[in-house]
Amino acid sequence: MKNKMKKMAARTLPLAVYILMLLTVQVFAVEDMWTVANRIIIDVYNKIAGVSTVLAALMTTVCVVGMKLSNNQQKVDQSVDWLKRIWIAWAIINGIGAFLAYVRPLLSGLNTIS
Repeated sequence: MKNKMKKMAARTLPLAVYILMLLTVQVFAVEDMWTVANRIIIDVYNKIAGVSTVLAALMTTVCVVGMKLSNNQQKVDQSVDWLKRIWIAWAIINGIGAFLAYVRPLLSGLNTIS
């Protein structure tokens, strides 16, 4: 009985190792993790900045039309307040992009202690 189990294990083990070698995938990275992460961050930010610009223009149009069509001063003042909020938010979103594009590369070499 034990001899039979040893023979079966002797036949099964090489087959299992061979199947494991066939299923193993070898991967070689072209870029390091930080380069890929930086590219993804820039791509996502560009999409966010594009959407925010389109939405800011659309909401500006809505506010201006609301100001022109309203018949009391309170609605005009509310439209002006919303217009300010829209453009402040747009400036903050695009300010983050300016920081990432222009200021961060200047600070990239300062993170080492020498």
